[in-house]
Amino acid sequence: MLLGITRRIGTSGKRWLSTGTNIAGVKHVVAVSSGKGGVGKSTVAVNLSLGLAKKGLRVGILDADIYGPSIPLLMNLTKYAIRFDPKDGKQTSPMISVDQQSGRLEPLHNHGITCMSMGFLVPSEAPTIWRGMMVTSAVDQLIFKVKWCNLDVLVVDMPPGTGDAALTLSQRVNISGAVIVSTPQDVALADVRKGVNMFKKLSVPIFGLVENMSYFVCPKCTDKHYIFGNGGAKSTAAEMGIEFLGEIPLDQRIRETSDQGKPIIIEDPESVQAVAMMDIAEKVYRQLQAEPSSGQPKISFE
Repeated sequence: MLLGITRRIGTSGKRWLSTGTNIAGVKHVVAVSSGKGGVGKSTVAVNLSLGLAKKGLRVGILDADIYGPSIPLLMNLTKYAIRFDPKDGKQTSPMISVDQQSGRLEPLHNHGITCMSMGFLVPSEAPTIWRGMMVTSAVDQLIFKVKWCNLDVLVVDMPPGTGDAALTLSQRVNISGAVIVSTPQDVALADVRKGVNMFKKLSVPIFGLVENMSYFVCPKCTDKHYIFGNGGAKSTAAEMGIEFLGEIPLDQRIRETSDQGKPIIIEDPESVQAVAMMDIAEKVYRQLQAEPSSGQPKISFE
């Protein structure tokens, strides 16, 4: 059964009809998206989740990046990932359990966050060679076949770009708002515009744009160095009429804490990096307070 429909009407423009549904046990859905990979989207999604939890919300995170799931590593849950046994080449059994009453997958938990990822369901070393209906089916199961219990907000780490998985999720679900992550350089910002336009055509509210890796602070001279350019995301946000949520510096501590599964916002909450993450979470929190938890299908014309 299709839960989202897109139609082309006439030759002068498009009408996109989004008939997304609510997720059982979830009040709000926040999509964290990026125009391309490698901009730190998953790191931002994890720290945003933890920041919202610090505001007193019950938070879950869904790793919908079918081809490159990162949440098991970032949330220190890699022990639950399926692996190949080097001795006989066989894979270990999934450690995710199924609720006997509902038949839904039981999510995992760490750092006070409810977590689900494709990384718990397929071997970490195996490539995901899927497309079309296989991707759509996998996204559907991750969304609707998981036992989400009384979450105030589910943060969805979206696949990069505007392909099948991203489009499917945007159409299937009532999304309260999207957070788009980019780096300052033009090559990343060009793809941000595509992502913004996708959400606008689907009538998904856009909470704003985050500029990751904005600058590097030299540990010796303490000067800021704008390695990837200065102010690109801020000017793009103004140009496209969306809010600029803030800058996150390029810093070794963010990389180290992420690789250890101890996100910066809980590992070093007083650091400049964590304060920047928390400021973004505060802005998203305020927008969630003004956003209804459920909505009717919306139609936009272009």
